[in-house]
Amino acid sequence: MPGGRLTDEDRRQIAAGLAEGLGYAEIGRRLGRPASTVLREVTRNGGPDGYGAHRAQEATRHRARRRRRTEPAPPPVPDGGHGPDPRAVQELVESWSTALVQQGMPRVAAGVLACLYVTDSGALAAAELAQRLRVSAASISHAVAFLEQQGLLRRERTPGVRRERYVIDDGTWARTLLATMQMNEALIAEARHAAAVLGGTTPAGARFESSAELLLLVNESLRRGMEQWRRRLAERSDDGG
Repeated sequence: MPGGRLTDEDRRQIAAGLAEGLGYAEIGRRLGRPASTVLREVTRNGGPDGYGAHRAQEATRHRARRRRRTEPAPPPVPDGGHGPDPRAVQELVESWSTALVQQGMPRVAAGVLACLYVTDSGALAAAELAQRLRVSAASISHAVAFLEQQGLLRRERTPGVRRERYVIDDGTWARTLLATMQMNEALIAEARHAAAVLGGTTPAGARFESSAELLLLVNESLRRGMEQWRRRLAERSDDGG
């Protein structure tokens, strides 16, 4: 049933879809489920090259038995008072984390970012993150250091309160894209220098020149997108939204 647990038949269809070379979105459409559900199922059970329906079903049953024996009930995730289903929010944290891991982000860092995103305040303390993700304080510290270095969060200390909180805001991804643009600009300069040294008529020189041209086009697109995003934010602010 869409929205419920995956069945044996669901897993057979996922395996068949992978064998056909279908993407997660198309497999999800056939099952009537989100692509993130398919992505999470495949990632947990061997990846696209190693997924098997029977093996996935047995692994899921094993994990369920192990959770019943050893795991406490998951802590409530929502903090905004709007009353979302805690189980649905927890699944959202898992699917968002999985998507970030697929993009190359470390697992705990992805979990930290996902937890911050689903809170209305956009802020949590280290102890709260450790409880929600069920990892050590040291793991949270390493994850926060990584995310801070990437410009994806900042530290905040409330006057009179000893513990720090880690905070995201609407400008999180804008800062990351700005850092990407700056890195691209450095690469463009180096590629153009290499093309000049090697000569634009040589295959190697042409390769560097082509790379510089692509990165320049990417930066121009990112710059236009950020300008459009800022205009939309300003319009919402003017409308009181």
